Amino acid sequence: MKKILLIGRTGCGKTTLTQRINGEDIEYRKTQMLTYSNNILDSPGEYMENSRLYRALIVSSYDCDVIGLVHAIDEERNYFPPGFSSAFTKPCIGIITKADIPGNMKKAEEILKDSGAEKIFAVSSYEGEGVDRLIEYLEGDAD
Repeated sequence: MKKILLIGRTGCGKTTLTQRINGEDIEYRKTQMLTYSNNILDSPGEYMENSRLYRALIVSSYDCDVIGLVHAIDEERNYFPPGFSSAFTKPCIGIITKADIPGNMKKAEEILKDSGAEKIFAVSSYEGEGVDRLIEYLEGDAD
């Protein structure tokens, strides 16, 4: 399985997605520091929300195979600067979380594409929708 670094704002669903992929019980847990679990590096939302902490994300990405830019479908604000993916030497994918709730899918896709995401996955960690497709990508079975 590819090692992935998940980046996104606080509360966008990075930790919940990690729990779903790892087959764990889903429970709220605030990520306080970079957390590594079964090829997933989960970053605190503050690292994305404060541009002074971008360096920590960049350095953390060096040992990963792919960067996951995570944006919740119900989030109106864009936290990713245009071309954000160019800061990384690894491929970047976009992950739209909370796909089971109302939100603007087209806007979420545009935000992630503008940030430089090469491929977009829409997932619901609670319902499991789209998670298998993401796992297949991470396992190398999908383009």
